[in-house]
Amino acid sequence: MASLINIGMSGLNASQGALATVGNNIANANAAGYSRQQIVQGTAGSQQSGGVFIGTGTTLADVRRVYNAYLDAQLQTTTSLNGDAQAYLDQIGPIDKLLSDKSTGVSAALSSFFASLQASAGAPGDASARDLLLGNAKTLSNRFNSIASQLNQQNEGVNSQLETLTSMVNQHSATIASLNKQIAQATTSGNTPNDLLDARNEAVRSLNELVGVTVQEHDNVYDITLGTGQALVLGNTSNTLSAVPGKTDKSQFTIQINTPSSNSDVTSALSGGKIGGLIRYRDEVLAPAINELGRTALVVADAINKQLGQGLDANGEFGASLFNNINSAKAISERSLAATGNSAGSGNLDVTITDSGALTTYDYQVTFSSNNDYSVRRSDGTDMGSFKLDQKPAPQIDGFTMSLNGGALDKGDSFKVSPTRSGATNIGVQMSDSSKLAFAGPLVASKGGSNSGTGVVNGLDLTQALNIYGGAGLGLAQSEIEGAMPVRIAFDEAVNGVQGYRVLNEQGDEIGKGTVVPGQDNKVTINVPVLDAAGLPVTNPDGSKKTVDFNTTISGSPGKGDTFDIKFNKDGKADNTNANKLLDLQTKPTVGVNSGGGGVSMATSYSQLVSKVGGKASQAAVDGTATNAALSYAAASRSSVSQVNLDEEASNLVKFQQYYTASSQIIKAAQETFSVLINSL
Repeated sequence: MASLINIGMSGLNASQGALATVGNNIANANAAGYSRQQIVQGTAGSQQSGGVFIGTGTTLADVRRVYNAYLDAQLQTTTSLNGDAQAYLDQIGPIDKLLSDKSTGVSAALSSFFASLQASAGAPGDASARDLLLGNAKTLSNRFNSIASQLNQQNEGVNSQLETLTSMVNQHSATIASLNKQIAQATTSGNTPNDLLDARNEAVRSLNELVGVTVQEHDNVYDITLGTGQALVLGNTSNTLSAVPGKTDKSQFTIQINTPSSNSDVTSALSGGKIGGLIRYRDEVLAPAINELGRTALVVADAINKQLGQGLDANGEFGASLFNNINSAKAISERSLAATGNSAGSGNLDVTITDSGALTTYDYQVTFSSNNDYSVRRSDGTDMGSFKLDQKPAPQIDGFTMSLNGGALDKGDSFKVSPTRSGATNIGVQMSDSSKLAFAGPLVASKGGSNSGTGVVNGLDLTQALNIYGGAGLGLAQSEIEGAMPVRIAFDEAVNGVQGYRVLNEQGDEIGKGTVVPGQDNKVTINVPVLDAAGLPVTNPDGSKKTVDFNTTISGSPGKGDTFDIKFNKDGKADNTNANKLLDLQTKPTVGVNSGGGGVSMATSYSQLVSKVGGKASQAAVDGTATNAALSYAAASRSSVSQVNLDEEASNLVKFQQYYTASSQIIKAAQETFSVLINSL
C-alpha cells in the first residue's frame, strides 16, 4: 500500500509543478522578454518484485525555458540596426523639411532678392526700388540666420540626447553585471534560474536599442563589448559611458568609456542603436549641412559686397558693403578651435578667407610639428601639405589663410579649422541707406564729336580687386582714381588689317598704346599711372608704380583720328552698369570654383544642399522601413518559439488538472484498499 501511495504522491507533486508552471506562463504572457517554460518529467526508479520490476512513480526533473539562442541573437542584432535607423530618421526628417520648404528655406528668399535687384537695375534712380532691395537683403540674411540657428539647436539636442542615452546605457550595463553575478551563484548549485536568464536577455535587448553591442557567453556569464572590442561588461563588473565635449570641438559631444584606471574616446568605434544613429546623422548630415549652408552665405555676402565695391552709388561715391564683413575680427577668430591638450599659454589661429569662391565644405586638422612648422589634413582624408607659420605670403589653402593670434605654439599643438561653419550665423545686413547701393559703373566712355568710323568702346571694368571691407577701393583712394581720369584713346589709320591706338592723359601725353583688329571685338587693358599733386608717379610699397587698370572692349571699325574719352562716372545716377553685373551673380559660378574653373551659382549651391539632405532623408525612410520589417520578423520568429500561447496553456491547464485528479484517485484507491484490509482483520 505504501508504494501505491508514493506513486500517487509523485503524480500529485508532478501535476502540481506542471500546474504552477502553466499558471506562471499565463501570468507572464505579456511580460517583456519572458520565455515560456515547460516541465520535464522523469520516471522514478523501479523496484524488483519477484521476477519483474515495478515502477515507483514519476519525478519532476526540470522546468526549462523554451529558448532559441540563434533567434534571440537575430533579435538583438535587428534591434540595434532598427534603433540606429529610427534615430537617424527622426533627426533628418525635420531638417529636410526646414531646408526645402518655401517658407523656411533660402531658395525663395534668394529669388526674391534677385527679383528686386532686377527691378532696381531697370530703374536705378528709383528710391523705392532700392529700399525694397535692401529689405529683401535683410530677409535673405535673416533666413540664413534662422536655419543656422535651428541646425545649431539640433546639434545641442544631439548632445543632450547623448548624455541621456549614455546614462541609460550605464543603468542597463549595471543590471547585466548584477544578473551575471546572480546567475553564476544560482548555477553553481545546479539550478537553472530561468527568470534571471530572461531578465538578462531583455536587458541586453534594451541595451541594443541604445548602442550596438556584442555578447560573448562563457560559464553562463555574458561579457558585453562595444564596436571594436571595448569592454562594457566583464562578468559582474561594468564600465560606464559618458558624453563629454570634444577635445577639439567642444560643441560636438564625444562618447568616452570609463574604466577604473583610464578613459578613452570610443565615438568612432560605436555603431548601432540610438547612439550610433545620432552620431551617424551628425557626421553624415548635420555637420556637412552647417558647413555647406555657411559656405553659400559667405559667397553671397562676399560676391555681392565686392561687386558693389566696383560701382558708384547715388552720391557718386564708391559703393559700400551691403552685408557684414566676412573677415571681421570676430569671424576670423571663431574659425579655429584649439585642442584641449595644447600646451599652456599657446596662441590660437586666425583664419582669413581670401577667396570665398574656392572654399570647400570640409573641416581641417592643423597639427604643429614645431613652433613654426605645421601640416594640414582635410576631413575627407586629403593631405593639404606642410607649411611654415612665418611663410610670406601666407599660404592659401582652399580659399583661406592662417596666422598666429597671440602666444606661441609648441610641437604637438593641434587645431580644428572650420572656415565656413559660422558663415550663415554671422551674415547680416550692415547698410542702412539704400542710396549707397552702387548701381553705376565707375567709368564711362564718350566718343569724339568728329568721329567718322563705326568704332565702339564699352564694357569698362576696373581690374584690381577692391578692398571693399577696408573702405579703400582698389587699394587706392577715390581721389586718386578720379585724378587719373580722364584719358583719351586715339586711333591711327588701319594698315594690313591692323589698327594702332594710343592712350593719352589729360595733358595729351602718351601713356600707352596697342593695336586692334577692325571689325571684331577686341578686349584690351588700359593702365593709367596715378600721379601726386606735383605730377609725379605714385609708387606702391613694393616699389612698383601705382596704376588704375581697367578692361574694355573695342568693337567695329574706328576711323583714322577717331577718339574716345574715358572719364570717372561721378554723375551717373541713372547708370545701371554695375547693377547688371550684380544681377549676373544670380547665374554666375561663384561657389566651389577651383583653379580649373567649374563651380556653381549661389542658388544651385543651396539647391544641391537641399538635394543631398533630401536624398539622405529618402534613403533613411527606406532604411527605417527595412530595419523595422527585419525587427518585426525577428521578433515574430523568437515569439513563435518562446512566446506564451494562451490557447495552448489553457489546454495544458485542463490536462494537468485531470492529471492531478487522477493522481489523487490513486491515493484514494490505496487508502480504501488499506481500510478494507484493516477491517477484515
